[in-house]
Amino acid sequence: MTHADDDVGTPAPAEAPFPMSGRHLPLPEVRTLPAPPRELWRIIGPGVVAAGVGLSSGEFILWPYIASQAGLVFLWGAVVGVITQWFINMEIERYTLATGETAITGFNRYWPHWGAVLVGLTYAANLWPGWATSSATMLSYVFGGDPTVIAVGLLLLIGAILTLAPVVYTALERLLFVKVALIGGFFVLAVFLAIKASSWKELPDAATHVGQFPTELGVAVLMGALAYAGAGGGQNLCQSNWIRDKGFGMGHYVPRLVSPVTGKEDAAPGSNAGYVFVPEGENLVRWKRWWRFANVEQAVTFGLTTVVTIVLASLLAHSTLFGMPGLSNSVGFVQEEGEALQSQVGDWFGVLFWLIGAFALFSAATGIVDYTSRLAADMLRSTYLRGSRHSESRLYFWLVWGLVAAGVAVLALGLDQPLVLLVVSACVAGLMMFVYSGLLLHMNRKALPAPLKVRGFRAAVLVWSIGLFGVLSVLTVRQQIDLHF
Repeated sequence: MTHADDDVGTPAPAEAPFPMSGRHLPLPEVRTLPAPPRELWRIIGPGVVAAGVGLSSGEFILWPYIASQAGLVFLWGAVVGVITQWFINMEIERYTLATGETAITGFNRYWPHWGAVLVGLTYAANLWPGWATSSATMLSYVFGGDPTVIAVGLLLLIGAILTLAPVVYTALERLLFVKVALIGGFFVLAVFLAIKASSWKELPDAATHVGQFPTELGVAVLMGALAYAGAGGGQNLCQSNWIRDKGFGMGHYVPRLVSPVTGKEDAAPGSNAGYVFVPEGENLVRWKRWWRFANVEQAVTFGLTTVVTIVLASLLAHSTLFGMPGLSNSVGFVQEEGEALQSQVGDWFGVLFWLIGAFALFSAATGIVDYTSRLAADMLRSTYLRGSRHSESRLYFWLVWGLVAAGVAVLALGLDQPLVLLVVSACVAGLMMFVYSGLLLHMNRKALPAPLKVRGFRAAVLVWSIGLFGVLSVLTVRQQIDLHF
């Protein structure tokens, strides 16, 4: 799909079609909602990106660790967590499909600094290059070498991938399609070679123990696993940016992020406001098709992929390490699991496990740098630098390299992760999701016209999300205080 230059605005009706606030940002332009393409499979992708970025330390370390210690009785939590995040993602997509604006821009219509708060929290959670260092550590299991040196090289490679690709989203999507395919292929082998029949027999425990928490592992750890299954924090918010770059709904009219070096920038709209449509007639027919497709795309590519991966990763850990005391709840767990796979299946399978894990964490790190920088660029361009000659693509370029440089500097100086950053990282994702679940509920009821607004069961799920992440935030903060202060 092309963007931004193939349609013209239609005159605004006497009464604005959307009850959006123009107090802090210009009101959107009224246009026709583009029709979804006939071959909808051609625009599958944002859900794969969400799954690909989300399949990282939780799926390779946290959930398998829980399975190795407590069995499979808590896998119901992964399903609850992913379903909750699917509903959150769809409310984020609802606003962008209807307006072409990101959720952060929508929040800024109510208070101009909501975006800065949420982006600041995202940086607090992601400033430490933990995923890149974990990937480097796994590579060192196979090839040897200094994990710090390897991690610096990986960070520089991430910066190059994200800023030299002509269209950033396209490069990220292709990388994460490869990741999901490789992980899928590995688990097909694992089903035949490594997962034992005894573990399959234990799988019904996940359904028969719903609501049961193996509290010997700590309530906060289990609540965190439940809440962050799949994604979490700023990643969910970036669903707006990814579907917009893919051309979903009114995002069709918004310029995509491109490389200032190798890409060609579209002319950015002067006000950087979004686009809305009159919710009647053919526009509503098209809206229903977009909404139905977006729900199915996200359910299959994000929801199903994530749940299946967590279940298979947990079965694999249960088959190899269940009952073994003293296991690490860190990247060291992956070393122990790889060594067990080498012993039970063969050296080659343990090495393959480490290589797949290293690539999975590297591509997750790439997605994390991307979404952190995307959110910041969107926030700056739509609010503080509106009307500036600096395009969102150029801001993104410098923000990517700024995040890479910060990570390289930390690693080059040999600094350990500061205690305060550990505490912030542990608390920030739940706090963010508590805040923006409430904002989404308010925005998607107040800023959208009646045929498009959230209601009924979906509104109730947002209320559940507010409660879940509010409780999670309190539990996590209390645990960190008890541990460190």
